[in-house]
Formats: sequence, structure tokens, C-alpha cells
Amino acid sequence: MKKGWRIYRDFFKRVLDFVIALVGLVCISWLLLIFIVLLHFANKGAGVFFLQERPGKDARIFKVIKFKTMTDERDENGELLPDEKRITRIGKIVRSTSIDELPQLINVLKGDMSLIGPRPLLVQYLPLYSPEQARRHEVRPGISGWAQCHGRNAISWGEKFRLDVWYVDHCSLWVDLKVIFITIYKVFKREGISKEGMVSMELFNGHN
Repeated sequence: MKKGWRIYRDFFKRVLDFVIALVGLVCISWLLLIFIVLLHFANKGAGVFFLQERPGKDARIFKVIKFKTMTDERDENGELLPDEKRITRIGKIVRSTSIDELPQLINVLKGDMSLIGPRPLLVQYLPLYSPEQARRHEVRPGISGWAQCHGRNAISWGEKFRLDVWYVDHCSLWVDLKVIFITIYKVFKREGISKEGMVSMELFNGHN
């Protein structure tokens, strides 16, 4: 990576993240309020926000904030119903339009995340990564990223990790702007939201 882009990645990127996230939250506060009300009723008492521990830069653990798109309905044995039975109608809209990701602007303000970077995955995946795959944690995770521009949840785990590491090595203002524009395009086309036949993405087991 060129020295100029390294300065961008290690300093200016964080400044831009903070300013854009702050302005963005102020501008869309009315939209967030609308979906908070809608999800409050649609989720049948399951809550509006989904909080989950995820590894960030240098694998430090933080709690990611998203809108909750499913109920907590269970079967007669007390087990959660399958995702496709718990996701609500408004939840499908929120997820397909990526509105569920907007509360992560709070994570960006806190410094847990960046606007652009590898998506924060589950903590349970940490011991499964190869040394090369683990390099995705050299930068802050992002609300969107290079892998999201090239298939999102519809691509294989191996391809996703390859794209994440590519971003780590090529992070620049130009790449980040490109990710933003492609992400907007993908959201409007609603591409790559899930793996074929699944609500989201299959779990990573260290091999797939």
C-alpha cells in the first residue's frame, strides 16, 4: 500500500467516518423513528434492536447494533422457529433495503466500525480463520465493504474472505467511494441479499 493511502486508512478515514456518520444520523433520525415504531409492533415484543458481539479491528470484541427483523417465536419444545418463519413482513422490507444496517452508524461514531470495511462476522468464526483470512481484522469492519459490492451473501465464504483481504491491501479514498456507489446500486436492485434458498448466509465452518 502506498504511503499516502496508508495515512488515509490510519487517520483521515476515521475523521471522515465520524463526520459522515454524525451528519447521517441527524438527517435520517425521522426515518429511524418510523421504523422503530413499525418494528416495535411487528416483532411481537421481541424488541426493536438486535445487539450481538462481533470482532472488530485487531479482533477486539464489540456489540454491533442493527434493527431486529425477526420475532422470538418458539416451538412447543422452546426452540426458536426457523428464520424463514420468524422474519416479519416489515422485517423482509427492512432487510432487503438494508435499512436494518442503519443503526450501525452509532457503531461508526463510537469507533467500533467504519463506513467501509469487511463486514463484522460472528465471534465463533475467529478460531476457524486461516492466517490469511484473519487479516480482515487489520482494519475496522464496515457497514458495507468490497465483498458486499461483489455478491454480498450470495458468494462463497472463500470468495468473501479473498475480497476482504484485497480491501485491506488496497484501502483508499477511491476504493471507498467506489464501494459507496456500488452499494447504493446494489441496494436499489436488491442483489445478493441471501444465499439461494436461504434467508441470509450459511454458517462458516472453516471449510466452505
